[in-house]
Amino acid sequence: MKFKINNGLIYFFGALGGLLFGYDTGVISGALLFIKNDLHLTSWTEGIVVSSILFGCMIGAAISGAMSDRWGRKKVVLIAASVFCIGALGTALAPNTGVLILFRVILGLAVGSASTLVPMYLSEMAPTSIRGALSSLNQLMIMTGILLAYIINYVFAATGSWRWMLGFALIPGLLMLIGMLFLPESPRWLLKQGKEPEARTILNYMRKGHGVEEEIREIKQANELEKNQGSFSEVKQAWVRPALIAGIGLAVFQQIIGCNTVLYYAPTTFTNVGLGASAAILGTVGIGIVNVIITAIAVLIIDKVGRKPLLLIGNAGMSLALFVLGIVNALLGPSTAASWTTVICLAVYIAFFSLSWGPVVWVMLSEIFPLKIRGIGMGIGSVTNWLANLIVSLTFPKLIEQFGISTMFIIYGIMGVLAFIFVTRKVSETKGKSLEQIEIDLRQQAERKKFNFSQSIQK
Repeated sequence: MKFKINNGLIYFFGALGGLLFGYDTGVISGALLFIKNDLHLTSWTEGIVVSSILFGCMIGAAISGAMSDRWGRKKVVLIAASVFCIGALGTALAPNTGVLILFRVILGLAVGSASTLVPMYLSEMAPTSIRGALSSLNQLMIMTGILLAYIINYVFAATGSWRWMLGFALIPGLLMLIGMLFLPESPRWLLKQGKEPEARTILNYMRKGHGVEEEIREIKQANELEKNQGSFSEVKQAWVRPALIAGIGLAVFQQIIGCNTVLYYAPTTFTNVGLGASAAILGTVGIGIVNVIITAIAVLIIDKVGRKPLLLIGNAGMSLALFVLGIVNALLGPSTAASWTTVICLAVYIAFFSLSWGPVVWVMLSEIFPLKIRGIGMGIGSVTNWLANLIVSLTFPKLIEQFGISTMFIIYGIMGVLAFIFVTRKVSETKGKSLEQIEIDLRQQAERKKFNFSQSIQK
Protein backbone atom coordinates (compact mmCIF):
# COMPACT_ATOMS: atom_id res chain seq x y z
CA MET A 1 0.00 0.00 0.00
CA LYS A 2 1.45 3.36 -1.07
CA PHE A 3 0.23 6.85 -0.29
CA LYS A 4 0.86 9.90 -2.44
CA ILE A 5 -0.17 12.39 0.23
CA ASN A 6 1.95 13.72 3.10
CA ASN A 7 1.01 13.68 6.78
CA GLY A 8 0.08 17.35 6.85
CA LEU A 9 -2.46 16.90 4.05
CA ILE A 10 -3.84 13.78 5.71
CA TYR A 11 -4.58 15.79 8.85
CA PHE A 12 -5.87 18.73 6.76
CA PHE A 13 -8.35 16.68 4.75
CA GLY A 14 -9.23 14.69 7.86
CA ALA A 15 -10.19 17.94 9.59
CA LEU A 16 -11.94 19.49 6.58
CA GLY A 17 -15.29 18.21 7.84
CA GLY A 18 -14.81 20.66 10.68
CA LEU A 19 -14.67 23.56 8.20
CA LEU A 20 -17.99 22.47 6.69
CA PHE A 21 -19.40 21.97 10.18
CA GLY A 22 -18.41 25.55 11.01
CA TYR A 23 -19.55 27.09 7.72
CA ASP A 24 -22.97 25.46 7.67
CA THR A 25 -23.72 26.29 11.31
CA GLY A 26 -22.27 29.83 11.09
CA VAL A 27 -23.62 31.01 7.72
CA ILE A 28 -27.21 31.10 8.97
CA SER A 29 -26.37 33.95 11.37
CA GLY A 30 -25.99 36.52 8.58
CA ALA A 31 -28.30 34.89 6.05
CA LEU A 32 -31.11 34.96 8.62
CA LEU A 33 -31.29 38.75 8.49
CA PHE A 34 -32.41 38.48 4.85
CA ILE A 35 -34.22 35.12 4.88
CA LYS A 36 -36.73 36.33 7.46
CA ASN A 37 -37.73 39.22 5.20
CA ASP A 38 -37.86 37.17 1.98
CA LEU A 39 -39.75 34.24 3.51
CA HIS A 40 -41.66 36.29 6.11
CA LEU A 41 -40.43 34.39 9.18
CA THR A 42 -41.93 34.88 12.64
CA SER A 43 -39.75 34.63 15.76
CA TRP A 44 -40.88 30.99 16.06
CA THR A 45 -40.21 29.97 12.42
CA GLU A 46 -36.91 31.86 12.66
CA GLY A 47 -35.92 29.55 15.50
CA ILE A 48 -37.03 26.50 13.48
CA VAL A 49 -34.96 27.53 10.42
CA VAL A 50 -31.88 27.96 12.61
CA SER A 51 -32.38 24.84 14.71
CA SER A 52 -33.65 22.46 11.98
CA ILE A 53 -30.04 21.66 11.06
CA LEU A 54 -29.56 20.55 14.66
CA PHE A 55 -32.33 17.95 14.38
CA GLY A 56 -30.43 16.43 11.47
CA CYS A 57 -27.22 16.73 13.46
CA MET A 58 -28.65 14.55 16.21
CA ILE A 59 -29.61 11.83 13.72
CA GLY A 60 -26.25 12.04 11.92
CA ALA A 61 -24.31 11.87 15.18
CA ALA A 62 -26.46 8.98 16.46
CA ILE A 63 -25.95 6.73 13.43
CA SER A 64 -22.47 7.70 12.21
CA GLY A 65 -20.54 6.51 15.27
CA ALA A 66 -21.97 2.99 15.16
CA MET A 67 -21.64 2.93 11.33
CA SER A 68 -17.96 3.89 11.58
CA ASP A 69 -17.34 1.12 14.13
CA ARG A 70 -18.79 -1.36 11.63
CA TRP A 71 -17.73 0.01 8.21
CA GLY A 72 -14.70 2.13 9.06
CA ARG A 73 -14.09 5.83 9.61
CA LYS A 74 -13.18 6.69 6.00
CA LYS A 75 -16.27 5.25 4.28
CA VAL A 76 -18.69 7.06 6.58
CA VAL A 77 -16.83 10.38 6.17
CA LEU A 78 -17.14 9.99 2.38
CA ILE A 79 -20.89 9.49 2.75
CA ALA A 80 -21.07 12.60 4.95
CA ALA A 81 -19.16 14.66 2.37
CA SER A 82 -21.67 13.66 -0.32
CA VAL A 83 -24.58 14.69 1.91
CA PHE A 84 -22.85 18.03 2.58
CA CYS A 85 -22.92 18.77 -1.15
CA ILE A 86 -26.59 17.78 -1.53
CA GLY A 87 -27.60 19.88 1.47
CA ALA A 88 -25.70 22.95 0.27
CA LEU A 89 -27.42 22.89 -3.12
CA GLY A 90 -30.83 22.19 -1.62
CA THR A 91 -30.75 25.09 0.84
CA ALA A 92 -29.47 27.50 -1.82
CA LEU A 93 -32.29 26.62 -4.24
CA ALA A 94 -35.11 26.29 -1.65
CA PRO A 95 -38.29 27.98 -2.99
CA ASN A 96 -40.00 28.29 0.40
CA THR A 97 -39.55 27.89 4.14
CA GLY A 98 -40.61 24.22 4.20
CA VAL A 99 -38.04 23.14 1.60
CA LEU A 100 -35.35 25.26 3.29
CA ILE A 101 -36.05 23.52 6.59
CA LEU A 102 -36.00 20.08 4.90
CA PHE A 103 -32.57 20.62 3.35
CA ARG A 104 -31.27 22.17 6.58
CA VAL A 105 -32.18 18.85 8.23
CA ILE A 106 -30.38 16.93 5.45
CA LEU A 107 -27.36 19.19 5.88
CA GLY A 108 -27.51 18.43 9.58
CA LEU A 109 -27.04 14.70 8.89
CA ALA A 110 -23.62 15.54 7.46
CA VAL A 111 -22.72 18.09 10.14
CA GLY A 112 -23.64 15.65 12.92
CA SER A 113 -21.59 12.91 11.29
CA ALA A 114 -18.62 15.26 10.97
CA SER A 115 -18.86 16.24 14.63
CA THR A 116 -18.53 12.57 15.58
CA LEU A 117 -16.08 11.29 12.99
CA VAL A 118 -13.56 14.09 12.42
CA PRO A 119 -12.16 14.35 15.99
CA MET A 120 -12.25 10.55 16.31
CA TYR A 121 -10.37 10.04 13.03
CA LEU A 122 -7.75 12.66 13.93
CA SER A 123 -7.21 11.27 17.44
CA GLU A 124 -6.75 7.74 16.10
CA MET A 125 -4.29 8.89 13.42
CA ALA A 126 -2.23 11.18 15.69
CA PRO A 127 0.82 10.22 17.81
CA THR A 128 0.26 10.58 21.58
CA SER A 129 2.65 13.51 22.07
CA ILE A 130 0.71 15.83 19.77
CA ARG A 131 -2.73 14.18 19.77
CA GLY A 132 -4.37 17.13 21.52
CA ALA A 133 -3.00 19.60 18.97
CA LEU A 134 -3.97 17.49 15.96
CA SER A 135 -7.41 16.69 17.37
CA SER A 136 -7.84 20.42 18.00
CA LEU A 137 -7.39 20.98 14.27
CA ASN A 138 -11.05 19.99 14.05
CA GLN A 139 -12.06 22.98 16.18
CA LEU A 140 -9.65 25.27 14.33
CA MET A 141 -11.31 24.24 11.08
CA ILE A 142 -14.76 24.76 12.64
CA MET A 143 -13.78 28.28 13.66
CA THR A 144 -12.23 28.90 10.23
CA GLY A 145 -15.46 27.70 8.63
CA ILE A 146 -17.48 30.06 10.82
CA LEU A 147 -15.18 32.97 9.92
CA LEU A 148 -15.46 32.08 6.23
CA ALA A 149 -19.24 32.08 6.61
CA TYR A 150 -19.15 35.52 8.26
CA ILE A 151 -16.94 36.90 5.47
CA ILE A 152 -19.20 35.47 2.73
CA ASN A 153 -22.21 36.90 4.60
CA TYR A 154 -20.57 40.33 4.61
CA VAL A 155 -19.68 40.12 0.90
CA PHE A 156 -23.32 39.43 -0.01
CA ALA A 157 -24.88 41.62 2.70
CA ALA A 158 -25.24 44.65 0.40
CA THR A 159 -27.42 42.67 -2.02
CA GLY A 160 -29.08 40.43 0.58
CA SER A 161 -28.19 37.33 -1.54
CA TRP A 162 -28.74 34.71 1.15
CA ARG A 163 -28.92 31.90 -1.45
CA TRP A 164 -25.31 32.52 -2.45
CA MET A 165 -24.35 32.57 1.22
CA LEU A 166 -25.83 29.10 1.74
CA GLY A 167 -24.73 27.65 -1.61
CA PHE A 168 -21.06 28.56 -1.19
CA ALA A 169 -20.71 25.50 1.11
CA LEU A 170 -20.72 23.31 -2.01
CA ILE A 171 -17.08 24.26 -2.75
CA PRO A 172 -15.48 22.95 0.48
CA GLY A 173 -17.92 20.01 0.35
CA LEU A 174 -16.52 18.90 -2.99
CA LEU A 175 -12.96 19.49 -1.73
CA MET A 176 -13.60 17.23 1.26
CA LEU A 177 -15.19 14.53 -0.91
CA ILE A 178 -12.21 14.45 -3.29
CA GLY A 179 -9.58 14.71 -0.55
CA MET A 180 -10.99 11.83 1.52
CA LEU A 181 -10.61 9.46 -1.44
CA PHE A 182 -6.83 9.63 -0.95
CA LEU A 183 -6.74 9.27 2.85
CA PRO A 184 -5.91 6.02 4.69
CA GLU A 185 -8.28 4.24 7.04
CA SER A 186 -7.73 4.53 10.79
CA PRO A 187 -5.06 1.95 11.77
CA ARG A 188 -6.77 1.41 15.13
CA TRP A 189 -10.01 0.44 13.40
CA LEU A 190 -8.07 -1.83 11.03
CA LEU A 191 -6.39 -3.62 13.94
CA LYS A 192 -9.77 -4.09 15.59
CA GLN A 193 -10.89 -5.80 12.36
CA GLY A 194 -7.81 -8.09 12.38
CA LYS A 195 -6.13 -6.32 9.43
CA GLU A 196 -2.72 -5.99 11.06
CA PRO A 197 -0.52 -5.81 7.90
CA GLU A 198 -2.57 -2.92 6.50
CA ALA A 199 -2.58 -1.13 9.86
CA ARG A 200 1.20 -1.59 10.23
CA THR A 201 1.79 -0.14 6.76
CA ILE A 202 -0.25 2.96 7.58
CA LEU A 203 1.42 3.46 10.97
CA ASN A 204 4.89 3.07 9.45
CA TYR A 205 3.98 5.70 6.89
CA MET A 206 2.47 8.09 9.48
CA ARG A 207 5.17 7.61 12.15
CA LYS A 208 8.15 7.22 9.78
CA GLY A 209 8.85 3.89 11.50
CA HIS A 210 9.27 5.36 15.02
CA GLY A 211 7.59 3.44 17.87
CA VAL A 212 5.24 1.57 15.56
CA GLU A 213 5.63 -1.88 17.11
CA GLU A 214 5.07 -0.53 20.62
CA GLU A 215 1.96 1.32 19.46
CA ILE A 216 0.61 -1.81 17.76
CA ARG A 217 1.32 -3.82 20.90
CA GLU A 218 -0.66 -1.33 23.04
CA ILE A 219 -3.60 -1.36 20.64
CA LYS A 220 -3.65 -5.17 20.51
CA GLN A 221 -3.45 -5.33 24.30
CA ALA A 222 -6.56 -3.14 24.55
CA ASN A 223 -8.27 -5.19 21.83
CA GLU A 224 -7.64 -8.45 23.71
CA LEU A 225 -9.86 -7.13 26.50
CA GLU A 226 -12.61 -6.50 23.96
CA LYS A 227 -13.12 -9.55 21.79
CA ASN A 228 -16.49 -8.70 20.27
CA GLN A 229 -17.99 -5.78 18.36
CA GLY A 230 -19.07 -3.04 20.76
CA SER A 231 -22.76 -2.49 21.45
CA PHE A 232 -24.90 0.10 23.21
CA SER A 233 -25.39 -2.25 26.19
CA GLU A 234 -21.65 -2.20 26.84
CA VAL A 235 -21.65 1.59 27.20
CA LYS A 236 -23.63 1.10 30.42
CA GLN A 237 -21.00 -1.10 32.07
CA ALA A 238 -19.80 0.21 35.44
CA TRP A 239 -16.20 0.74 34.36
CA VAL A 240 -17.29 2.87 31.36
CA ARG A 241 -19.71 4.99 33.40
CA PRO A 242 -17.20 7.70 34.50
CA ALA A 243 -16.30 8.31 30.85
CA LEU A 244 -19.98 8.41 29.91
CA ILE A 245 -20.80 10.92 32.68
CA ALA A 246 -17.83 13.11 31.75
CA GLY A 247 -18.67 12.94 28.04
CA ILE A 248 -22.36 13.78 28.43
CA GLY A 249 -21.63 16.53 30.96
CA LEU A 250 -19.03 18.20 28.74
CA ALA A 251 -21.34 17.93 25.71
CA VAL A 252 -24.29 19.52 27.51
CA PHE A 253 -22.38 22.27 29.29
CA GLN A 254 -20.63 23.33 26.06
CA GLN A 255 -24.08 24.36 24.80
CA ILE A 256 -25.87 25.68 27.87
CA ILE A 257 -23.06 28.13 28.61
CA GLY A 258 -24.40 29.85 25.49
CA CYS A 259 -21.70 29.36 22.84
CA ASN A 260 -23.95 28.82 19.86
CA THR A 261 -26.38 31.60 20.72
CA VAL A 262 -23.35 33.85 20.21
CA LEU A 263 -22.33 32.14 16.96
CA TYR A 264 -25.82 31.79 15.45
CA TYR A 265 -27.40 35.00 16.67
CA ALA A 266 -24.48 37.44 16.94
CA PRO A 267 -25.76 39.71 14.12
CA THR A 268 -29.27 39.60 15.62
CA THR A 269 -27.82 40.46 19.03
CA PHE A 270 -25.91 43.41 17.54
CA THR A 271 -29.01 44.76 15.77
CA ASN A 272 -30.93 44.46 19.05
CA VAL A 273 -28.45 46.87 20.69
CA GLY A 274 -28.60 49.41 17.88
CA LEU A 275 -26.27 48.40 15.02
CA GLY A 276 -27.40 48.25 11.36
CA ALA A 277 -27.42 44.97 9.38
CA SER A 278 -24.09 45.48 7.57
CA ALA A 279 -22.40 46.81 10.72
CA ALA A 280 -23.78 43.83 12.69
CA ILE A 281 -22.35 41.34 10.18
CA LEU A 282 -19.02 43.22 10.13
CA GLY A 283 -18.92 43.06 13.93
CA THR A 284 -19.50 39.32 13.63
CA VAL A 285 -16.54 39.03 11.22
CA GLY A 286 -14.39 40.59 13.97
CA ILE A 287 -15.60 37.95 16.42
CA GLY A 288 -14.82 35.27 13.84
CA ILE A 289 -11.24 36.53 13.48
CA VAL A 290 -10.78 36.41 17.27
CA ASN A 291 -12.23 32.90 17.15
CA VAL A 292 -9.65 31.59 14.68
CA ILE A 293 -6.62 33.30 16.26
CA ILE A 294 -7.38 32.05 19.78
CA THR A 295 -8.23 28.54 18.57
CA ALA A 296 -4.83 28.43 16.82
CA ILE A 297 -3.24 29.33 20.16
CA ALA A 298 -5.22 26.52 21.82
CA VAL A 299 -3.85 24.06 19.25
CA LEU A 300 -0.32 25.09 20.24
CA ILE A 301 -0.78 24.86 24.02
CA ILE A 302 -3.32 22.08 24.67
CA ASP A 303 -0.66 19.34 24.95
CA LYS A 304 1.45 21.53 27.28
CA VAL A 305 -1.19 23.05 29.57
CA GLY A 306 -3.58 20.09 29.56
CA ARG A 307 -7.29 19.69 28.92
CA LYS A 308 -8.75 20.25 32.38
CA PRO A 309 -6.88 23.51 33.21
CA LEU A 310 -7.99 25.02 29.90
CA LEU A 311 -11.62 24.14 30.62
CA LEU A 312 -11.47 25.83 34.03
CA ILE A 313 -9.71 28.94 32.71
CA GLY A 314 -12.30 29.16 29.94
CA ASN A 315 -15.20 28.91 32.39
CA ALA A 316 -13.88 31.76 34.48
CA GLY A 317 -13.37 34.11 31.52
CA MET A 318 -16.62 33.25 29.73
CA SER A 319 -18.79 33.64 32.82
CA LEU A 320 -17.23 36.99 33.69
CA ALA A 321 -17.82 38.30 30.14
CA LEU A 322 -21.45 37.16 30.21
CA PHE A 323 -22.13 38.73 33.61
CA VAL A 324 -20.64 42.07 32.48
CA LEU A 325 -22.61 41.89 29.21
CA GLY A 326 -25.89 41.21 30.99
CA ILE A 327 -25.43 43.86 33.68
CA VAL A 328 -24.31 46.64 31.29
CA ASN A 329 -27.21 46.04 28.91
CA ALA A 330 -29.65 46.03 31.84
CA LEU A 331 -28.34 49.39 33.09
CA LEU A 332 -27.77 51.21 29.76
CA GLY A 333 -30.34 49.68 27.38
CA PRO A 334 -29.98 50.29 23.60
CA SER A 335 -27.16 52.86 23.36
CA THR A 336 -23.76 53.42 21.79
CA ALA A 337 -22.04 52.42 25.04
CA ALA A 338 -24.13 49.23 25.27
CA SER A 339 -23.37 48.41 21.61
CA TRP A 340 -19.61 48.66 22.07
CA THR A 341 -19.75 46.83 25.39
CA THR A 342 -21.68 44.03 23.67
CA VAL A 343 -19.08 43.75 20.90
CA ILE A 344 -16.18 43.72 23.40
CA CYS A 345 -17.82 41.26 25.82
CA LEU A 346 -18.82 38.86 23.06
CA ALA A 347 -15.27 39.02 21.68
CA VAL A 348 -13.86 38.23 25.16
CA TYR A 349 -16.40 35.44 25.60
CA ILE A 350 -15.50 33.92 22.21
CA ALA A 351 -11.77 34.26 22.96
CA PHE A 352 -12.10 32.20 26.16
CA PHE A 353 -14.48 29.72 24.48
CA SER A 354 -12.07 29.26 21.55
CA LEU A 355 -9.20 28.68 23.97
CA SER A 356 -11.04 26.10 26.02
CA TRP A 357 -14.53 24.66 25.62
CA GLY A 358 -14.48 24.90 21.82
CA PRO A 359 -11.50 22.62 21.10
CA VAL A 360 -11.11 20.75 24.39
CA VAL A 361 -14.58 19.19 24.55
CA TRP A 362 -14.24 17.54 21.13
CA VAL A 363 -10.68 16.43 21.90
CA MET A 364 -11.76 14.79 25.16
CA LEU A 365 -14.82 13.13 23.62
CA SER A 366 -12.51 11.49 21.09
CA GLU A 367 -10.14 10.31 23.85
CA ILE A 368 -12.13 9.12 26.85
CA PHE A 369 -14.10 6.20 25.36
CA PRO A 370 -12.60 2.69 24.90
CA LEU A 371 -11.72 1.65 21.34
CA LYS A 372 -14.41 -1.03 21.17
CA ILE A 373 -17.20 1.50 21.71
CA ARG A 374 -15.43 4.71 20.70
CA GLY A 375 -17.75 5.30 17.76
CA ILE A 376 -20.83 4.66 19.89
CA GLY A 377 -19.46 6.76 22.76
CA MET A 378 -18.62 9.64 20.43
CA GLY A 379 -22.11 9.28 18.96
CA ILE A 380 -23.72 9.56 22.40
CA GLY A 381 -21.63 12.61 23.24
CA SER A 382 -22.39 14.24 19.89
CA VAL A 383 -26.13 13.50 20.05
CA THR A 384 -26.27 14.96 23.56
CA ASN A 385 -24.35 18.02 22.37
CA TRP A 386 -26.66 18.57 19.41
CA LEU A 387 -29.78 18.02 21.52
CA ALA A 388 -28.64 20.68 23.98
CA ASN A 389 -27.71 22.88 21.01
CA LEU A 390 -31.18 22.36 19.51
CA ILE A 391 -32.97 23.29 22.72
CA VAL A 392 -30.85 26.40 23.31
CA SER A 393 -31.03 27.61 19.70
CA LEU A 394 -34.74 26.90 19.24
CA THR A 395 -35.74 28.72 22.42
CA PHE A 396 -33.29 31.65 22.27
CA PRO A 397 -35.34 34.00 20.00
CA LYS A 398 -38.48 33.47 22.09
CA LEU A 399 -36.67 33.71 25.43
CA ILE A 400 -34.84 36.89 24.46
CA GLU A 401 -38.20 38.33 23.35
CA GLN A 402 -39.72 37.34 26.69
CA PHE A 403 -36.93 38.12 29.17
CA GLY A 404 -34.52 40.41 27.30
CA ILE A 405 -30.85 40.08 26.36
CA SER A 406 -29.55 41.00 29.82
CA THR A 407 -31.34 38.24 31.73
CA MET A 408 -30.45 35.60 29.15
CA PHE A 409 -26.72 36.26 29.24
CA ILE A 410 -26.70 36.36 33.05
CA ILE A 411 -28.38 32.92 33.02
CA TYR A 412 -25.69 31.60 30.66
CA GLY A 413 -23.06 33.04 33.02
CA ILE A 414 -24.57 31.05 35.90
CA MET A 415 -24.42 27.92 33.73
CA GLY A 416 -20.70 28.63 33.30
CA VAL A 417 -20.22 28.55 37.07
CA LEU A 418 -22.01 25.19 37.26
CA ALA A 419 -19.81 23.88 34.44
CA PHE A 420 -16.71 24.91 36.42
CA ILE A 421 -17.92 22.80 39.37
CA PHE A 422 -18.65 19.82 37.08
CA VAL A 423 -15.20 19.87 35.49
CA THR A 424 -13.53 20.10 38.90
CA ARG A 425 -15.35 17.01 40.18
CA LYS A 426 -16.03 14.75 37.21
CA VAL A 427 -13.40 15.29 34.49
CA SER A 428 -10.00 13.56 34.52
CA GLU A 429 -6.90 14.81 32.70
CA THR A 430 -5.88 12.89 29.55
CA LYS A 431 -2.79 14.88 28.55
CA GLY A 432 0.27 12.77 27.65
CA LYS A 433 -1.55 9.41 27.78
CA SER A 434 -2.05 7.09 24.82
CA LEU A 435 -5.64 6.22 23.97
CA GLU A 436 -4.95 2.71 25.21
CA GLN A 437 -3.51 3.97 28.52
CA ILE A 438 -6.62 6.12 29.07
CA GLU A 439 -8.72 2.97 28.61
CA ILE A 440 -6.52 0.92 30.96
CA ASP A 441 -6.70 3.70 33.59
CA LEU A 442 -10.50 3.66 33.32
CA ARG A 443 -10.57 -0.08 34.00
CA GLN A 444 -8.12 0.21 36.90
CA GLN A 445 -10.12 3.05 38.43
CA ALA A 446 -13.23 0.85 38.37
CA GLU A 447 -11.30 -2.04 39.95
CA ARG A 448 -10.03 0.23 42.76
CA LYS A 449 -13.55 1.45 43.48
CA LYS A 450 -14.82 -2.12 43.52
CA PHE A 451 -12.00 -3.18 45.88
CA ASN A 452 -12.55 -0.21 48.20
CA PHE A 453 -16.28 -0.93 48.31
CA SER A 454 -15.71 -4.59 49.21
CA GLN A 455 -13.21 -3.57 51.88
CA SER A 456 -15.73 -1.16 53.45
CA ILE A 457 -18.39 -3.93 53.46
CA GLN A 458 -15.99 -6.31 55.26
CA LYS A 459 -15.24 -3.68 57.89
